[in-house]
Amino acid sequence: MNGPTVLLDPTAELAPVARALSARPPSLDGKRVGILDISKARGNVFLDRVDELLAGRGITVMRYRKPTFTRPAPAVLVQQIAAEVDLVVEGLAD
Repeated sequence: MNGPTVLLDPTAELAPVARALSARPPSLDGKRVGILDISKARGNVFLDRVDELLAGRGITVMRYRKPTFTRPAPAVLVQQIAAEVDLVVEGLAD
């Protein structure tokens, strides 16, 4: 698995668009981490554990939730997240 990372957009794109990965911070120290629950069943179970682990390391965690997993996050929510945190963990489960 040393080859390039391929990410596919699940929003019905016909041909994948080349996108660079966002830069990863060298450390989470002093960062504000957002956790976005996309409203899939039991996704909160995973995200609650991520929240617990991050908070246990003294990292500031802010939680967000999409109204429904069937649609993209509303622009207002995306803007709020971008204004309030340094990076985001998004998770889902079934």
